[in-house]
Amino acid sequence: MNSSLYKIFINSALALLIGAMPVYSLELDMSVDEEIRKNYNPSKLELDALPPLPEIKNTAPSATVTTPPAIPLNETKPVTTTTSAPPKTVPTTDYSKTTGRVKKDLPNTSTKDNFAAIKVKKGTKFMVKSQTAVSDYSRAGAGLTFVSLEPVTKRYITIPAGTVFKGVVVESHRPQPTGNGGLIVIKADKMIYNGSTHSIDAKITKAGGKKIFFNNIKGKRQYWKGVAAQIDKGENFYQKSRRASKKLADNPVGVIISPIPTVAGVVVYAVNLVGSPLFSIHYKGGHISLPAGTLYQIKLLEDLYIY
Repeated sequence: MNSSLYKIFINSALALLIGAMPVYSLELDMSVDEEIRKNYNPSKLELDALPPLPEIKNTAPSATVTTPPAIPLNETKPVTTTTSAPPKTVPTTDYSKTTGRVKKDLPNTSTKDNFAAIKVKKGTKFMVKSQTAVSDYSRAGAGLTFVSLEPVTKRYITIPAGTVFKGVVVESHRPQPTGNGGLIVIKADKMIYNGSTHSIDAKITKAGGKKIFFNNIKGKRQYWKGVAAQIDKGENFYQKSRRASKKLADNPVGVIISPIPTVAGVVVYAVNLVGSPLFSIHYKGGHISLPAGTLYQIKLLEDLYIY
């Protein structure tokens, strides 16, 4: 027998043996189908045959929920729509409490928009003429009025001549016994432009044609003048003593005492020369007085915003 046919025969025999084993046999249980046919009529729909669902009671004592009976598929239930009126008031929520934001106090700012303001940069100078007399007798807080003499043109704005500026005396004192002169410190604090008053921060840089440093208008310091005056006093006394000695020398009797006045003049002159720095401490300085019509120069220390 051919070997290939022998293999085919052996494989077929094994396949029949395996198929005949009880493990691989299939048996269909049709008893379930019979029970279903006895209890239910397959010609009717399943929903028509099922009994209604029982009522379900809620565990809460205040309300009960009932389920409506099943509706057959062949019946239609009208659809009703209900609309509820919108609430009269809308509830609001305070988000500042929920988000934990902190309210901060902002610095006082103008109610007008700063972006619409025209800026006049600090350092701008105005030549003005005073309409108020001031001196070292003026008290702190006294007011002054100035009028500009020349127009000042900046970007987008021209401040015309005749613009009114207001000032105030910040500090003043009379001449002091230490040789210092009188003092006046003036500050410009307001400008009136187009009927509106604008606050400014400005100082005086010139007064009466003279430059002012540190905004201090000072009277002349008389210390060195006092030193020269003390020396002049000693020299004058020495000259008088020399003339007296000369007169005594012309007299035969007075020639003996003629050197005495000269010696006294030399001593007094030396004392005044050496002690003049000390003696001049109590020499008062000069007064300062600026009448109405005096020319000043005002310089802005901070930017000025005009709306």
